[in-house]
Amino acid sequence: MQPHQSLCYRGRVTSRFAPTALMLGNIVAGCSIMAPAGMLNELAESLDVSIRTAGLLITFGAVVLCVGSPMTAWLTGRIERRSLLMATLAVLAVTNLASAFAPNYATLLVIRLIMLAIGVIYTPQAAGTGALIVPAEKRGSTIAYIFLGWSLAVAVGLPLITFVASRYGWQIAYIGIGAGGIVSFVLLAWQLPRNLYAAPIALRTWIDLGRNRLIVLLLAITVLQMSGQFTIFTFMAPLLKQLTGAGADAIELVFALYGGFGFVGILIATRIVDAWGAYRTSVLFTSLLFAGVAGWALGAGIYALMVCGVVSWGLGFASANSMQQVRLVAAAPPLAPASVALNTSVLYIGQAIGSFVGGIFYARGLLHEQGFVGAAFVALALALVIASRLKQGDAR
Repeated sequence: MQPHQSLCYRGRVTSRFAPTALMLGNIVAGCSIMAPAGMLNELAESLDVSIRTAGLLITFGAVVLCVGSPMTAWLTGRIERRSLLMATLAVLAVTNLASAFAPNYATLLVIRLIMLAIGVIYTPQAAGTGALIVPAEKRGSTIAYIFLGWSLAVAVGLPLITFVASRYGWQIAYIGIGAGGIVSFVLLAWQLPRNLYAAPIALRTWIDLGRNRLIVLLLAITVLQMSGQFTIFTFMAPLLKQLTGAGADAIELVFALYGGFGFVGILIATRIVDAWGAYRTSVLFTSLLFAGVAGWALGAGIYALMVCGVVSWGLGFASANSMQQVRLVAAAPPLAPASVALNTSVLYIGQAIGSFVGGIFYARGLLHEQGFVGAAFVALALALVIASRLKQGDAR
């Protein structure tokens, strides 16, 4: 069958391109959330604020995201998925375009908070919607595929954002993301079937989640993984500039390698997860994540060594998060819409913690120590991943 053809599943006609449309929307969501990290130097200079203050665009945004994810999952539980996802992409497109015309830092921050308060809906609901339109045996690989959009946002989006911002201004970068949002909106309207409804999330569901020890452990892993990465990642561009004297081209290369190998990693994870099982796949990619962050810390100040660390880090970052989603769905399928939304929430808690801690170290000039703090967070995450096997019940 060609990509535009359709298959019938659960009594509805579903385009085979629908998961790809959901994945492309994740690229827009990922770029919208991550954009400041790719142009932190340009934002700070243009808006006349410090690097740490510019980094608060990520920190404050992450706070909105972590609060908004479970709240919006509950409030929007009865809304038809296609309409909900299309509305979310429309808001992302408009707010990115509006960001390009922000006259000062305060205005940009307000627009960003509005953007993310609505944009938080997309990623968990895209994953949940993907699970609705494929057979049960394909859910793991489909969820991982949809999260491929985040890898592409970093692999292609961030280097492109860095390139455009350094040469044409950060405003043009925001216009580009807004245009991408418009295209994704059209593709989703074209490909995603109508009348998709997830089971509403009752208040009782959150209590059941809190009593599930495996889910709580998996959520703790997500917080630690993201805290460790964002201690460094939020300030990756200025760190490279300060530690190695890297220019715009060298920084673009690091972002490209990070995202490119993230793309490779998630492709591998998508292919092996159904055979290996989510636990073994999670151990593999969290180990690569730890090796990469530790390599960055040990090689800080030497560009080539930091690049080697980024390669391993890239292989692990998106795949480790995708396996968290798969394991949460498997741990309690009836609770999956809420657990995936809550995982997205704690993911952003990790981002907020990491960017806040990283900002403190960066502002105090503790640039080498910043890497080791990030590695310590990820080491704890790896230890919990290994320990989670005792709770999983499934040796795979």
